[in-house]
Amino acid sequence: MYRPQNLRIPGPTVVPQAVLAASARPMINHRGPEFAALLAALTRALQDFLRTQQDVLMLTASGSGGMEAAVANTLSSGEKVLVFSCGAFGERFAAICKAYGVDARRVDVPYGRAVEPDLVRDELAKEKGKDGAKAVLITHNETSTGVLNPIKDIAAVVRDSGKLFLVDSVSGAGCADLEIDDWGIDVCITASQKAWGAPPGVAMVTMSPRAWKAYEKSNLPKAYFDLAAYKASLEKAQTPATPAVTVFIALQESLRLMAEEGLEAIIRRHRDLARATRRGLQAVNLQLFADERYASPAVTAFRPPARVDARNLIRILRDDHDTIVAGGQGKMEGQLVRVAHLGFVTLQDIVAFFSALELTLRDLNQPIEPGVAMTAALRAYAESQQPTSRPAARASSTSRPANDAVATRR
Repeated sequence: MYRPQNLRIPGPTVVPQAVLAASARPMINHRGPEFAALLAALTRALQDFLRTQQDVLMLTASGSGGMEAAVANTLSSGEKVLVFSCGAFGERFAAICKAYGVDARRVDVPYGRAVEPDLVRDELAKEKGKDGAKAVLITHNETSTGVLNPIKDIAAVVRDSGKLFLVDSVSGAGCADLEIDDWGIDVCITASQKAWGAPPGVAMVTMSPRAWKAYEKSNLPKAYFDLAAYKASLEKAQTPATPAVTVFIALQESLRLMAEEGLEAIIRRHRDLARATRRGLQAVNLQLFADERYASPAVTAFRPPARVDARNLIRILRDDHDTIVAGGQGKMEGQLVRVAHLGFVTLQDIVAFFSALELTLRDLNQPIEPGVAMTAALRAYAESQQPTSRPAARASSTSRPANDAVATRR
């Protein structure tokens, strides 16, 4: 029998009831006028949220499919690129390049740390000349370690170098600052099941004019992921193949809910809930994994207590307290626990997580004072709500209100 769960994994995220209801609407013709209006409205809304006037193309795929499309449409076999990695998804970007025969030089930083702009500058200095790297690839928000890379500063370095800049923001867009046009990001990828709070199934890829010039030179094979076909179809308010219609409808509803809150408020909420989560974990003496200077607004990774198996802690949270968190990925499997505060998450969700965590730690014979984690989280969140701690709201780089773009189908 189904029991309500506190889903605290970094994707798929919780889907609000209004979004679920939207996805249950009757099927529509994906070649008809109703879908055409839906696609046009989604495109405009995503341009607003992503701060771009450039093409936003929607693929029926996961975020990894969007990453593959980014590589296949802008690079060529044997071409040199730099891939900066601080976790499992940076490694995935490099693996996709390798699968396509792209000569990717991977620059790794230790798990838990961010890619520093100075490192990018130093590595780019090694890639001068006609035989140097043609592009830089990086993950914005690394959910495997709980690190947010300083993309704005890195983008400035890459822009000065003249290299193409490809950014995996699958879990960063919609919860962290991201100015695609102003920062000079050429290709950016995100996906419906992350901060957008919709079901899995749609990857969104942005393409700048420089990216399209790279497309013209690319010799990599592409069929389903040929972005030029998506661009041509979009001009006719269609997709080149059958789309995930119900996910498109759900995504429009989630964007409507996000527009009601406002992007600046959403980013602030994620930042404040992330800080509250970190303080709650520290209150019960759990070690944060990521460098707090670059702590992710989407997910916090922590080490289990000494002599406590991370997998057992995760199992008890799930089986006894209906709280679902993630374990470590790749080489960190069995060493980390990851709790997400991504998407349509509230302070009540975080408090519920800490209630379950405290009970679980006590089940594991840890000396936990009841309520200490919840109290620390609540205190941290309250402090973050003080007016003096809030940065001034930044005006949108686009003139169109985001909520106007999602009003076509409610």
